[in-house]
Amino acid sequence: MKNQTHNQVQYLTVDPEYQGQRIDNYLLRVLKGVPRSQIYRILRKGEVRINKGRTKPHYRVQSGDQIRIPPIRMAEASSPRVSQRSIQDLEQTILYEDKRIIIINKPYGMAVHGGSGIDAGVIEAMRQWRTDLPYLELVHRLDRETSGCLILAKKRSALRQLHEQLRESDMRKRYLAIVQGAWERGEYRIEKPLHKNVLRSGERVVRVSEQGKMAISIFNPLIVRSQASLLEVQILTGRTHQIRVHASHLGHPVGGDDKYGDESFNRYLKSLGGGRMFLHARSLEFEMSEPHTEIAVNAPLDTQFEKMLDKLKLAG
Repeated sequence: MKNQTHNQVQYLTVDPEYQGQRIDNYLLRVLKGVPRSQIYRILRKGEVRINKGRTKPHYRVQSGDQIRIPPIRMAEASSPRVSQRSIQDLEQTILYEDKRIIIINKPYGMAVHGGSGIDAGVIEAMRQWRTDLPYLELVHRLDRETSGCLILAKKRSALRQLHEQLRESDMRKRYLAIVQGAWERGEYRIEKPLHKNVLRSGERVVRVSEQGKMAISIFNPLIVRSQASLLEVQILTGRTHQIRVHASHLGHPVGGDDKYGDESFNRYLKSLGGGRMFLHARSLEFEMSEPHTEIAVNAPLDTQFEKMLDKLKLAG
């Protein structure tokens, strides 16, 4: 990878959207291609000046701050390029958009961001496509094999507002899941803490454990058959792999889940043409201010999910 040197000092003025962001994160956002280690080095050595004074990595920038950046080396083409096909696919998934947010129906099998062997995901593709947006960030995440509603913020103020709603459980999130076996509990609320471990391989594994953080899910059966059931799941917390772990803990793992699921059930679904995990973020309901807006979005199921419902006789 070639490198280029910016021989001249750069001067930046902080836009209102970045108000309150830490200076290290701000520089990572605006200086594409600069390694994190280099950003911390120039901050540590006092080479970054804000309003003509030295600063610390934990300083939170203010709107209008004048930032002086020393000459630095940047990697060319550091941002992974996303295929035009992936971008065209995303163009068809937008469920809602206004001046503050975009909500898409994320396809299953597509990561929300690059990392762990994945060059690029939804956020990289959206930034490459929507060059008209100077700011675009993920509000929350979905597992790679989960489809459905995903929110991206076009303004930092919107990101802060939605993060607060997520912390306070003010956002109503509902999922559809095909699970193993006949669900016999009726509507069922499970409150079990989840503890996340990271293996040496980097893989994340979550278990029900008193050492973890409390997670609350409400399972509601829509259609029940002997081999499988269709559930609507409302989550009141947003823990990693929450629905998948809670469902498995209750003896009804999500179909197609290679990590927490049942191998024989997964093989059965594959014999019927199922090549995915059958978990879908069906709907979102929340409110936003400035201006006040009530937002309710439903994400249609993809063809493979609908076909599996028909084959399992779970279609309503």
